[in-house]
Amino acid sequence: MGCTATYRNHGYVPPDEDLQQLVVRVDTRTTVDDVIGVPSTSGLLGDGDYYYVRSRVRHFGMKRPEVIERQVLVISFDNSDVIANIERFDLRDGIIVPLSRRVTDSSVAEKGFLTQMLSNVGNLNPADFF
Repeated sequence: MGCTATYRNHGYVPPDEDLQQLVVRVDTRTTVDDVIGVPSTSGLLGDGDYYYVRSRVRHFGMKRPEVIERQVLVISFDNSDVIANIERFDLRDGIIVPLSRRVTDSSVAEKGFLTQMLSNVGNLNPADFF
């Protein structure tokens, strides 16, 4: 491992072939769960948007590991749990770069990260934690 870089992949983003099976404004959260699976990350609440994240990390000798690729797939749902948006992003030089979008509503890219996370705070139900 000393002089040769090693690479590790973390996370999962469904391939485009699987995403083509999902129809915006038609399919529901249950359909997403059945077709591509539940993500390891979702919004702050149980009814939040789905975030699929994949990273590729390079390890080289004693250097700090470096993320060389990161993709994020966001599936947003409306109040009826119907798919509102499907968006794929890449992280390049700390900047979110949209790769593909099937958007019918406002994009998550148009909202700041804090805005997205804090928008769920008012919907918090303490019973969900127990």
